[in-house]
Amino acid sequence: MTAANTLSVDAQLDELLSGTSPEMAAVARELRAVVAAALPDGTEQVDFGNRLLAIGRSMKMRDLLFAIIPHSAHVNLQLADGIDLPNSDGLIEGTGKRIRHIKVRSLEAARSAPVRAAIDAQIAVNA
Repeated sequence: MTAANTLSVDAQLDELLSGTSPEMAAVARELRAVVAAALPDGTEQVDFGNRLLAIGRSMKMRDLLFAIIPHSAHVNLQLADGIDLPNSDGLIEGTGKRIRHIKVRSLEAARSAPVRAAIDAQIAVNA
């Protein structure tokens, strides 16, 4: 076990976000809060190698639902089953076999109804 693994998820997330702008760090934290509100029994794990926060029903691959990935100008909210989710507004992007993402650029966008609807849809697909 590495030293980082003995830290709380909050402390690990702080470490992950330490190289991110304050604005994008705030967006990442807000996305985490929005996902947690929709999935209160979710499990989280910081993956330093891939620079992301994974969230799911457990950390088994089939139970992972979301990843929060900070970038310099946005934060990706990764949706494990994005290909199966409704996307009438075109908010969900990507070309992966299953995974899609939403680029979130502000606190307002993180809290927005379309982002919350995508989160709810991702959870419902795996109910």
